[in-house]
Amino acid sequence: MAKPKDNPNYKVIAENRRARFDYAIDDDIECGIQLMGSEVKSLRETGANIAESYATVDDGELWLVNSYIAPYDAGRTFGHEDRRRRKLLVSRKELSDLWNATQRKGMTLVPLVMYFNHRGLAKLKIGIAKGKKLADKRETSAKRDWNRQKARLMKEHG
Repeated sequence: MAKPKDNPNYKVIAENRRARFDYAIDDDIECGIQLMGSEVKSLRETGANIAESYATVDDGELWLVNSYIAPYDAGRTFGHEDRRRRKLLVSRKELSDLWNATQRKGMTLVPLVMYFNHRGLAKLKIGIAKGKKLADKRETSAKRDWNRQKARLMKEHG
């Protein structure tokens, strides 16, 4: 997803950079997040961490588990719990596709990036992924190093 340069509302809040290293991502889905007011204000100020979080389908609803949103200092009285389960908003068809992927195909739902979209709404991009084995991780690392070295050689000789 390209960042709109002229749009002041678009802002990446948190990114799970290890997800692409640890998982082979087949597809991704953008979904909304059901947040409290203090959570939105905290996201605009400080940020969040989705590195050790995951998504799951329970009782016909999609949930984000173990994500961290820092407490909002000005809203201590009616604040939020920093690691609570947050409901994710998707269509029924997308929810059934996600459930089928996790139950039948042995896939997992990994949060990739949390951001404010062009309208200023908090969104989460979830990847439908399969865990990589150690050999696959080594192969990815070797491929990345080779591409880096190849680019360096082309720059020197080109």
